[in-house]
Amino acid sequence: KNIKELSNVPTLAHLTCVSSTRETVKRKIEEIKDAGIENIMALRGDIPTDMLDADRSGWAYRHAVELVRDLRESGGDFCIGGACYPEVHPESSSAEEDIKYLKEKADAGCDFLTTQMFFDNELFYRFLDRARGAGIDLPIIPGVMPITRANQGERAITLSGSYMPRRFISLVDRFGRNPQAMMQAGIAYATDQIIDLFANGVTNVHVYSMNNPRVARAILNNLSEIIGK
Repeated sequence: KNIKELSNVPTLAHLTCVSSTRETVKRKIEEIKDAGIENIMALRGDIPTDMLDADRSGWAYRHAVELVRDLRESGGDFCIGGACYPEVHPESSSAEEDIKYLKEKADAGCDFLTTQMFFDNELFYRFLDRARGAGIDLPIIPGVMPITRANQGERAITLSGSYMPRRFISLVDRFGRNPQAMMQAGIAYATDQIIDLFANGVTNVHVYSMNNPRVARAILNNLSEIIGK
């Protein structure tokens, strides 16, 4: 089903569950229902630094699939989104294991999936083939992050282990010390990624704009004739 709308404005709540109790999550779900929000991005969330070495065996939620199941059983008519990793989840031992658990999450009740950021579209296309081959037929929305500051690239590698193609590294090396040039180059690179996705039939894209409307507007303007806006 399509993402539902609240007052004609798409509203998507992000709900994380890592280290939370079921009572806490149940309360949050009721708050979301009471607010009239019907779209939820169900995420495990990052493990707090001071809990990285903790024994997680007793945690109520160890994976996002458990949150998806609780949302489905909550009585709310939610449209539920989940996360996926074109380059394999950092905690998975292999691409095969990663797809196995992603299928489990899809079967638990996700309506759509959104990917972690990636900078090489071929990685996404190969991931999409693996997912479809495993019977995951949900909409899979690629996530594109415009790198408009040199340190954003370093952070992306640290957080997600994203592969950086040579042409992207060259871009950062050449323009990273010039903030305005880096902004323009990063927007152009992301625009090129999105154009390639559209050309290959992927016409829904999530842009990680980091709450920067200038970046989002610049990309939209670059695509004005392509998307008819």
